[in-house]
Amino acid sequence: MSGVSFTDANNGTAVGNNGTILRTTDGGTTWVSQTSGTTEQLWGVSFTDSDNGTAVGDDGTILRTIDGGTTWTSQTSGTTVYLSGVSFTDSDNGTAVGGDGTILRTTDSGTTWTSQNSGTTDFLADVNFTDSDNGTAVGEDGTILRTTDGGTTWTSQTSGTINSLYGVSFTDSDNGTAVGDDGTILRTIDGGATWTQQTSGTTNWLYGVSFTDSDNGTAAGGSGTILRTTNGGVSFVEEEEISDIPTDYNLSHNYPNPFNPSTKIRYSVPQSSSVVIKVFDILGNEIETLVNEEKPVGTYEITWYAEQLPSGVYFYQLRAGSFVETKKMVLLR
Repeated sequence: MSGVSFTDANNGTAVGNNGTILRTTDGGTTWVSQTSGTTEQLWGVSFTDSDNGTAVGDDGTILRTIDGGTTWTSQTSGTTVYLSGVSFTDSDNGTAVGGDGTILRTTDSGTTWTSQNSGTTDFLADVNFTDSDNGTAVGEDGTILRTTDGGTTWTSQTSGTINSLYGVSFTDSDNGTAVGDDGTILRTIDGGATWTQQTSGTTNWLYGVSFTDSDNGTAAGGSGTILRTTNGGVSFVEEEEISDIPTDYNLSHNYPNPFNPSTKIRYSVPQSSSVVIKVFDILGNEIETLVNEEKPVGTYEITWYAEQLPSGVYFYQLRAGSFVETKKMVLLR
């Protein structure tokens, strides 16, 4: 699948090859196929509530639903360029982006789409609006465009990279993150006036990113890469499941230790448990939450990327049911 949009913990829609649209109402436990009415590749989707959504794809394809995807209606985009990203802030106001610097805008739920002047012919991969005025589009060769007037004017920003960018997420008009080639992650806290490169710890391409607030975000990319942060990208966590069935709760020593800039932490849960793993500094200040979710029986390994943290002693703690264990690790530059 190449695009996904959730409006709450339960209701989500994913789009992909050959006009595929899948819908879940139980947080992804089950997915039901919907009839899109097209065989075009769909690249992006945006829902503003459980009913109202728009999907975009090849050859200027735009599809609209007002009933949670029970029916999808084709809209006239006015272009044959493929569209790769779409962002709606409410049921009326939305923007789609794509090849050749294409930007389309609607203020009437997609009944009409108007072309906007992006000022570039670069491919634009994704777009994100936090309200009807403030939005950011990203694309090839590090392209970042910004608007504060609903797209009437778009201004180029300096990204500091020539790597292509495929995903962007803002939680308000100031705080945003963009991701792309070779594990690129860029962060801004001033609406894109300045972008700072963050260390992701991976060279896999990152295709999408989503932040729920200025601290908590997830990036996804090639080879099943999923990175999470709970401190605005100061550090990142990657997790994988190990094929091992444990009989006891266990928190292993991290390795390597000392480490620079990343280390692995392995833990086991012998029964389905609510698992919380946090990192603290030597003064007891919480640095990051590495895991905070229900985990089935299994053994898991976290890779913690701490490139932007200072040298020093840190502690990591596992809480699962009544089991609590804390271990020490050393970040050494």
